[in-house]
Amino acid sequence: MPILPQEAYNIKIPQMYDVKQVFPDESLKNIDEAILKQITDPKIRASIKPGASVAVLVGSRGIASLKEVTKATVDGLRVIGANPFIVPSMGSHGGGVAKMQTEIIEGYGVTEEYVGAPIRSSMETVIIAETSSGIPVHIDKIASEADVIVPVARIKTHTDYEAPIESGLCKMLAIGLGKHNGCSRLHQEGFSSFPKLIPEVAAIMLSKFYFPFGVAVVENAHENVHSVHIVSGEEFLTKEPELLTLSKSLMPKLQFDEIDVLIVEQIGKNISGAGMDPNITGIMSSGRISGFSGPYVKRIVALGLTPETHNNATGIGIADFTTKSVYESIDPISTYANCIASGNPEAGRIPILLDNEEDAIRAALQTAPRINLDNPKVVRIKSTLDLIDIKVSKALLEHCQNHLDKFRVSV
Repeated sequence: MPILPQEAYNIKIPQMYDVKQVFPDESLKNIDEAILKQITDPKIRASIKPGASVAVLVGSRGIASLKEVTKATVDGLRVIGANPFIVPSMGSHGGGVAKMQTEIIEGYGVTEEYVGAPIRSSMETVIIAETSSGIPVHIDKIASEADVIVPVARIKTHTDYEAPIESGLCKMLAIGLGKHNGCSRLHQEGFSSFPKLIPEVAAIMLSKFYFPFGVAVVENAHENVHSVHIVSGEEFLTKEPELLTLSKSLMPKLQFDEIDVLIVEQIGKNISGAGMDPNITGIMSSGRISGFSGPYVKRIVALGLTPETHNNATGIGIADFTTKSVYESIDPISTYANCIASGNPEAGRIPILLDNEEDAIRAALQTAPRINLDNPKVVRIKSTLDLIDIKVSKALLEHCQNHLDKFRVSV
């Protein structure tokens, strides 16, 4: 028995047109120079004693120029006489397996050979305190034994909650550095607790261990490094909200009011913790975001996983339809470990599976409410990070042509 009704095969998949979305592209031209200048500033230099061992924390996100930022940080630490090493700090990612976490950062080019520092990966943690509500605070054991800890993190909006502190240095301390044990325990409290919990756990970390500074990366809409900020440990909790405001002002978006079908070519943990960013789609695994200011997206089709996600399909549950080939590429262990640790099993649910891309798109068109099947509003993107070069159907092409301040049309 066929999955699609016969009438679905009468639906004509619309022709798609190449369009560029227009966003400012102010970016940092010399990352090495900017980081070295800040690390060798007398105040920062004086914060680390020569010969000190430094655990440099690197996460699993696809941060722009991550390997260059990490190498520049390592080089700067060596210039001031420190002995840095890399600690993968990504909570439960990589299936909660130390070897896989090393492979994830190596996949971004953060290798021992390139950055000039050894990678030391373990899932062993130690409990250092409890929060005010009695939640144990875990820290990676290897990092805890270093003289100094320096996180490298991107400052950006979180996919599941809104607060002055979202994704960045403090979250890396609370979630990433807590490894699988700490990550899963904090997520048991639910995302609604994170606006208070993340800063509290970060503050405990800062009080127990020495964080002379962190490397905070802010990206622009073009996925380029807009700026890199060396933030002193004592300013993590006060400076991060300022950087988050800057980051949000630079975020890309889909500049439409309504999209019948959004086709996403790739999802992955390097794209977003949610696989595809709800701040772009307006949809979380638990449902639509209340008060979302972006386009109303009726149906989502997911067509693949990024290589960098290592078959972790967390977030596939946000899609309405996907293909059997995508399903066959999923590593259930990595995916389910991440979804369970983050307290978000909905993110691992499997959408309706179709034989191929065309059938998946037809199913989305067939089921999208209040749609003109003769002229549907369809947008195709590579991922929720890649929003400059997109494809649109004829129904949205006219909108783009009428808003040349927001779009460049090649037809």
